[in-house]
Amino acid sequence: MLAKRIIPCLDVKDGRVVKGINFVNLRDAGDPVELAEIYDKEGADELVFLDISASVEGRATMVEVVKQTAGEIAIPFTVGGGISSVEDMKKLLRAGADKIGINTAAIQNPTLVSEGARKFGSQCIVVAIDAKYNEEWKDWEVYTHGGRNATGIKTLSWAKEVENLGAGEILLTSMDTDGTKDGFDIQLTRAVSDLVSIPVIASGGAGRSEHFYDAFSQGRADAGLAASIFHYKELSIDNLKQELKEKGVEVRWQSNT
Repeated sequence: MLAKRIIPCLDVKDGRVVKGINFVNLRDAGDPVELAEIYDKEGADELVFLDISASVEGRATMVEVVKQTAGEIAIPFTVGGGISSVEDMKKLLRAGADKIGINTAAIQNPTLVSEGARKFGSQCIVVAIDAKYNEEWKDWEVYTHGGRNATGIKTLSWAKEVENLGAGEILLTSMDTDGTKDGFDIQLTRAVSDLVSIPVIASGGAGRSEHFYDAFSQGRADAGLAASIFHYKELSIDNLKQELKEKGVEVRWQSNT
């Protein structure tokens, strides 16, 4: 069994890391390059860098910030936001990204997933899925543009489709639990993890170490992603890994101190 990964997420808007609740009410959380460097030293397994305003404003991700961040860290680094072509992917990979995250563009142009996988390899393509429970459907619906636009697409069918298109990983965010610190959406995470054979990153709602344990043991996630609890020092990566290890979860252990 592969070791479970702990992944801090840097949501960037206008060059600063921000964090909100249910995708709104954003507040400043620091400089992306400085935070990335800290997390690398603290033992994070990977980082995710999302320019959350890029898709909305129709502009490219800040390549310079990506270059600076990648220059300071040694761990794998996923970059997303405003990526709408294979050429965009190439620019970011050349800037230092290890993986490319696409969300809105994948919905608008599903062939972008297969084209990216064919050109750079499936391991480089991460499809981010922002899901919100639809009471009428009694199922989860996919949203785009930073959680602003409902698509009318069911999350489970989209997850299976992106796997078939060649995505190497799914970054699954529950909009219902995002920023609440009440725990990951275990039902959603388990449903997607059981459906696909590619790794699933659980995202949205982490508040305590037990939440990561639940995502791994009950949700069957391959990785757990969080933002505010790490940014505001509510939980350290080192302590989190120690607690998970004590509960029998296989984690990637490293000491950078």
